[in-house]
Order: sequence, then C-alpha cells, then structure tokens
Amino acid sequence: MSPDRDAVHDRYAAAARQALAGEGTGLLTGEGDADRLGAVHYAAEEIPAEVSATSLGCGNPLAVAELHPGETVLDLGSGGGLDVLLSARRVGSAGRAIGLDMTDDMLTLARRHAAQAGVINAEFVKGTIERIPLPAASVDVVISNCVIALSPDKPAVFAEIARVLRPGGRLGITDILAGDTLTDAERASRAGAVECLGGALTAERYRTLLRDAGFVGIEVRVTHEVGDKLHSAIIRAATPVSMHIAAMTAGHGDQVLAIYQAGLDTGDASFETIAPDWAGWDAVHLPAHRLVALDPAGRVLGWTAVTAVSSRCVYAGVVEHSVYVCPEARGRRVGDALLTALIASTEAAGIWTIQSGVFAENHASRQLHARNGFRELGVRRAVGRHRGRWRDVLMIERRSTVVGVP
Repeated sequence: MSPDRDAVHDRYAAAARQALAGEGTGLLTGEGDADRLGAVHYAAEEIPAEVSATSLGCGNPLAVAELHPGETVLDLGSGGGLDVLLSARRVGSAGRAIGLDMTDDMLTLARRHAAQAGVINAEFVKGTIERIPLPAASVDVVISNCVIALSPDKPAVFAEIARVLRPGGRLGITDILAGDTLTDAERASRAGAVECLGGALTAERYRTLLRDAGFVGIEVRVTHEVGDKLHSAIIRAATPVSMHIAAMTAGHGDQVLAIYQAGLDTGDASFETIAPDWAGWDAVHLPAHRLVALDPAGRVLGWTAVTAVSSRCVYAGVVEHSVYVCPEARGRRVGDALLTALIASTEAAGIWTIQSGVFAENHASRQLHARNGFRELGVRRAVGRHRGRWRDVLMIERRSTVVGVP
C-alpha cells in the first residue's frame, strides 16, 4: 500500500476494532461533526443504533441510488456495512448486496452486523476500490459514501467502476468535493488535519474523470458544507446502455401500451389510470416524433411521443410530450436518450417549445427533465382529483435555443 493508503487503512482499522469492542469508532468527535457527517443522514431509516454509529460518511447514498428488487449492488468502502444492509433490504431476496473494504477489522464488523440483522443476501469481500475483485459487467449499481475522495488514484477507481457495471448500470454516491477557490497551499497546510483534503476533487474535475471513464448522464450536485472549502455532494452517472432510438411503429404498440400502464400503476405518472388501446393512443398522438428505445433484441425499453396543444397556427411550434420507461430499464438513462432524440426531432421540424405537466412528487421525472434542459414554470394547485385526492401539477417546458429564438 502507498503511504496515504496505509494511513487511511490504519485509521479505519482502529475505528473498527473500537466498535467491535463496544467503544464506538472514536471518529467524528470534532465540534459539529455529528451535525454534518455520519448517522445524521440516516434519521429516516430503521436501523440498530450500534450499526448507525459506525457510519462515517458525508451523506446517504441510498437516497441517491434508485435500487430495484433483484438488482446487484456494490458498496465501495463498505465500512461497518450500513449501506450494504440497507441495500439488501431494497433489492430483496432475489437481489444481492456486496460490500468491499480493504480492512479485515471492518469486514469482521460488517459481517457481525449482517448476522445480527439476519440478512442473508449481503456479502463482504476484501479489496481496494482501485482494483475491484469482481468480474466485468457483474453489477447493476455502485454506491459509495465519502470514500473515493480518499483514493490516491481516482482514474483507476472510475475505470474499475465502469468495468464492473453492466451496460446501463448506475453510479450513485456521496463524496467530498473541494471548493473551486481551494489552493494547493491550503491543501498542503491542512492535509494532516483533514485527511480527504489532499485528494478531494472539484466538481468540474469529478465530471471530467467520469467522462474520461466513459460515463454518461453525469450529475454532480453540492448538498452541504462539511468544512472550510469542503462540501458534501451527490454524484450520479451511468454506463452507456446497449440500445438505439428508432421511429415507433404499430408493431411496437403492445409493448408501448404495457410500458404506459406500468407507469400509470406507479400512481405518479398521470391522471389517467388505464392505458387506452392502440387505436385510442394513436388517435391523440401526432404521427411525427414517435420514438422508441430498443435493446439489441428489439425489445422496447421506453417511448416518447407528442400531442398538439392547440389547433391555432400561432401554436404550431408548441407540443406537449410524454416519456415512459419500462420498470426494468429505469435509472439507466433510457429517458435521457429518448428526450435527446425527441429534442433533435422536434427542432428539425421547426418546433420551438416542448411542454408538459408532472406531479410534484414525481422526483425521477423532474430530475430527468432538468438534466435535459427543461425548466419548472410553477405549480397548478389541486388541478384535478386522482385516486381519491386532489393533485398538484408542476408545469415544465423546454424552449429551443436554435428554433424560434426571439
């Protein structure tokens, strides 16, 4: 191990030994640490106190990664195992949660916590995040909590994450970022007191390294301050999914309507509750700009289409859109690919505004549209009843920067 890695290893091994002895980790004891780091980010989770006490991170990656039943999740730098145990709950008995740590003492502690919790779909393996001991394309989601900042070789970390993720796999982590004004002299003078300071990346550098490793759909969002010129951040990204965008045909109809119904069944996609038949769907959507995302076998992963907002000629350049992704492909940037293609298709046809309304609670849709240049205009309060309650609708739009520019 390198000197830097030796120091990190020894620090966390000692913390694990203290926790195994029932003495706490001995970390996060500085003034205000408990308000910014560790268990404070898991207040909404039902977890034993002795497990939450071993959380040493800067956020809650489970609030970042959208985990689904049956998925395989890898936690880098799993420590006492908290995020692995929570992941195991979310992916269910058909899924698998793996924790990776380089310290034997932390692995022992995590395995104890898993046994005490009766979790059987979690496992813990020894290794470093720069050389993950798992096969290529074997993981659906990689999570991590305030660990990558400690690595002396971050390009290797991101390359390894990309290697073990399946096509369309997701990265959802929390980490420490350096402020843009942090100088090299400040890093050097304070590195001994703040162990992640020397290796903390700026937001832009994080994006660059993820792009270099082949990730798409990159999102880096600062959440709160954890120290002078240091901030916690949420980072999301994905590996490219094996798919292509094609024009929708009637032959896709059954799959399109099944995906539509699956979206309606979530309760947060539309006021509609039952998808129409193909004739009904076909009658209300414009013939142009109907697109599907197809996997290599030709299965429909998602679709998008538009409707006219008015018959008046002044609104000829304004359409209302829908975008739906099948449950198995959610979180894999299928929606991003569809919206990118829809924007190109509508702009080529001289359309300058794409608009829609989404339920305010549909955070996944709001994030998808924000990534693709849509802005939130405001909320229509209690605009309609849905499943026995009045619902607010958030109005969104994307105004083209190349068509119909004032």
